[in-house]
Amino acid sequence: MARIEDYALIGDLQTAALIGRDGSIDWCCFPRFDSGACFAAMLGGPDNGRWQVGPTAPLRRCARRYRTDTLILETVLETGAGSVRIIDFMPPRDRAPNIVRIVEGLDGEVPMRSELVIRFDYGRIVPWVRRLDHSYVAIAGPDALCLRTPVATHGENMTTVSEFTVGEGQRLPFVLTWFASHRRTPPRRIDAEAELTATEDFWHEWAAACTHEGAYHEEIHTSLRVLKALTYAPTGGIVAAPTTSLPEHIGGPRNWDYRFCWLRDASLTLTAMLECGYRDEALAWRDWLVRAVAGDPADLQIMYGIAGERRLDERELEWLVGYEDSTPVRVGNAASTQLQLDVYGGVLDALYLTRIHGAAADDNSWALATVLLHWLEEGWRLPDAGLWEVRGPARHFTHSKMMAWVAFDRAIRFCEEFGRTGPVDRWRELRDEVHAQVLECAWNVGSQAFTQSYGSDELDAAVLLMPIVGFLPADDPRVVSTVAAVRRDLTVGGLVRRYLPRDDGAVDGLAGEEGVFLPCTFWLVSVLALQGHHDEAREIFERLLDLRNDLGLLSEEYDPHAGRQLGNFPQAFTHLALVQAAMTLNRHG
Repeated sequence: MARIEDYALIGDLQTAALIGRDGSIDWCCFPRFDSGACFAAMLGGPDNGRWQVGPTAPLRRCARRYRTDTLILETVLETGAGSVRIIDFMPPRDRAPNIVRIVEGLDGEVPMRSELVIRFDYGRIVPWVRRLDHSYVAIAGPDALCLRTPVATHGENMTTVSEFTVGEGQRLPFVLTWFASHRRTPPRRIDAEAELTATEDFWHEWAAACTHEGAYHEEIHTSLRVLKALTYAPTGGIVAAPTTSLPEHIGGPRNWDYRFCWLRDASLTLTAMLECGYRDEALAWRDWLVRAVAGDPADLQIMYGIAGERRLDERELEWLVGYEDSTPVRVGNAASTQLQLDVYGGVLDALYLTRIHGAAADDNSWALATVLLHWLEEGWRLPDAGLWEVRGPARHFTHSKMMAWVAFDRAIRFCEEFGRTGPVDRWRELRDEVHAQVLECAWNVGSQAFTQSYGSDELDAAVLLMPIVGFLPADDPRVVSTVAAVRRDLTVGGLVRRYLPRDDGAVDGLAGEEGVFLPCTFWLVSVLALQGHHDEAREIFERLLDLRNDLGLLSEEYDPHAGRQLGNFPQAFTHLALVQAAMTLNRHG
């Protein structure tokens, strides 16, 4: 099994695929991010679906890159017989989703083999395959896939196989197209070379809209491109990651489905996008938000489906052994029913920043904001599941209360800076009450730090966000002391853990370990920069950059002992934290 960081991402702004260094597509869901996977080898094995294209002879060298400012992957494979380049991409979609693979001979005569193993419903269902008008069509239930290629193809042990030789200068296309099986016939044939040009043009046009100038431009834009790829274009929803159940600890149970739209992640993603001039994404998300959360504000969810679906029932797929035997494999996410107060602050902050960055006023979004705030006037007093979605008892989490403060603070700013009307005096009273309560109840004299929840001795890296969101100044002695405590007790090799889990599950309701949480270390970078520790902040930031794979991609967590990435991949939360840290360094470093 390939390491998580050995995978590359391609996508069409509606779904995505992960490709290993060996040319195997081991994960892909059609037609949406949250659809059942037709390639699920990443969570099982080759028999659960994959599409491998590569030389039949042993490899001497493998090198890969994205074409500049695109998600077009180029992998060069060298053998004793010569070398080839495989060009993989997904054209931004009009209607039918396609994976395009072009095999290009660079030198010599290289024997190649394509093995297409289609298994619908997360690797469970073997489709019927038939030949239709020089194409191979696989059908099962609602799904159908059509393979088109000029290369001779045949069936072999429930696998569609192509064996061929590619010579210098020769280019051979393979196009795999999904369509709904009831339509009987596949969508129109596409020209692979024309789609390659159009896809490159699309990404170059998007890159040209970036307004960022300054240090770390390439690193920032690489992460922004990942965030764009995780956007579901038809609705404006933004998924947290394109994968499910990649483990936070190898062999452990902390395996979750991230193919949904967390309000928190999406709000922070928009902050990163807006700072670099991508306003269209912010407006699309604002419209998505109004549609998704319509209804009783007491029923606000922390996450929704990419079209605004509310029911994200969690279940386990027993037929999959999990990534490196990490079970269970889950689809759906039970955390969608949790109360997490921080999302109110995240939503208000995102709406406020959308206006700060020049978006036109929107009466619908302000109406939504006031309804949410009306509920929060009393709701902020409730215990909740917190930022980390603990599956244990509800508590008064410090970060949750802090973000409730953010909600009232941004509402007041809306009125003061943009002329909106609302019960500003009431909101000021509540903002002050929340602030005073956090300072009194979250401060632990013994630890000389703000702790995870009221009355707790447990530290939590989420409190690093206090100066970032403006709750307290970065040079406040309590913030300085809290940062010191986090660095003393929550770091492993200089990288920050979320908190200290316990084998008895007392902290988060789950047993077992996890890696360091990469966004937390990026938060530390931002706080150190705000405190004036510029050299140290840059040193840590540069180390984090070194943890990216060769394509600039990061997952959610990292194992500093094994030196490998962990968790769902690539992770929006991590990449947006990278962008925010880089921007903070540019402003304050």
